[in-house]
Amino acid sequence: MQVSLPLARQHDPFFRAAESAYQACVHCGFCNATCPTYVLLGDERDGPRGRIYAMKEMLESGAVPPTSLVPHLDRCLSCLACRTTCPSGVDYARLIDLGRAQVAQDRRWSLKGLTRRVLATVMTQPGLLRVAVILGKAVSGWPIPGSIGAAVRVAHGANPTRGPVDGARVFPPLGPQRARVALLAGCAQRAVAPEINDATVRLLCRMGCEVVVLSEIRCCGSLDHHLGHAARAASFAAQAVSAWRAEHERQRLDFIVTNTSGCGAHLKDVEFHLQDRKEGASSAAEMASIMRDVTEVVAALGLPPAVPGSALDVAYQSACTLQHGQGIRDLPKELLTQAGFRVHGIKEDHLCCGSAGTYNIVQPALAGALGERKAHNIGLVAPEIVATGNVGCMLQLRNFVDVPIVHTVELLDWATGGPTPLALDAGYPRHP
Repeated sequence: MQVSLPLARQHDPFFRAAESAYQACVHCGFCNATCPTYVLLGDERDGPRGRIYAMKEMLESGAVPPTSLVPHLDRCLSCLACRTTCPSGVDYARLIDLGRAQVAQDRRWSLKGLTRRVLATVMTQPGLLRVAVILGKAVSGWPIPGSIGAAVRVAHGANPTRGPVDGARVFPPLGPQRARVALLAGCAQRAVAPEINDATVRLLCRMGCEVVVLSEIRCCGSLDHHLGHAARAASFAAQAVSAWRAEHERQRLDFIVTNTSGCGAHLKDVEFHLQDRKEGASSAAEMASIMRDVTEVVAALGLPPAVPGSALDVAYQSACTLQHGQGIRDLPKELLTQAGFRVHGIKEDHLCCGSAGTYNIVQPALAGALGERKAHNIGLVAPEIVATGNVGCMLQLRNFVDVPIVHTVELLDWATGGPTPLALDAGYPRHP
């Protein structure tokens, strides 16, 4: 695909990356087959190929996106399933990121723009988010329409308590030290599912890791990045990289561990996002090189022996940001099988569940349709538990599936001597 970007943008590294992606596209349309919104709507404008044409026109002209274009860009989940069937290796992420940032910039003072900025502010501050979740639970079940109603439904499955992993902490290894790791505790996760971090620390310490949690890291920037707030996302990422780099220089870190796949996908690409920041580019490259999903660290160090227990049927829901964003597909299933669970795949597991950062709040109708589709496919397996690697997927699926939804690391922790996951408690929030 030929593209002519404005001369003023020729030296912008982000536009050059987009130009390279455009030039790789051969218009074949294979991408549409794996796009969730195209599968649901059957509209060319709601598939990757249609969006690529629309964004090309917008970026070439430098004009304000027409109102007819914006809804189709907004409907993109950034799940990157399209990349799995692209024969030309088009880096769609570079295109949708740039297009979304342009849209966010042009509508920053509109009602939608202000709403999304408020949403990003609340979700990246655990204290505010805990209050919002408690308020949401108080009105759970009320017939509230639109995005507010969607936010209330998401809050229903959340656990707004404080866990041990909150603030600056160092957790010593149990036994001889084999590795020293920094854990990204996350922003939203600390407020809605602190049990994930608790299970991660227990498991890593049991495996001989010293686990460091740095309080100065507020957020990695992935939520803002997904909403098109490029500058704020880069600021958060730079702050996190700087803190990890300082800790690494003080005492070597073997890994930086993420247990939220959306954060992991964003941070593994942080060198690209910070390439125009002279003070952060080299640090970003170094820190990205030791960035790992928790399942990668468990596999590298070796899962501890499983304790005797029941072999439960587990349906594994592969989060988009893990399988498409990070390229980790089978490893979590292999670890769960090694831990003694009977693991089942899910039909159409390449299709998003509808969570996608804040998508289930800003696009509730499409997210609901995807959630119902995913729930139907999970039901075909008839599992006792559903496991996934992303907190957003957990909260989304709890509105559609009536069996416990847990993080993969919770099951691995449980199987190797940890406590029973909270979601298996009869009093834990379930499908209403």
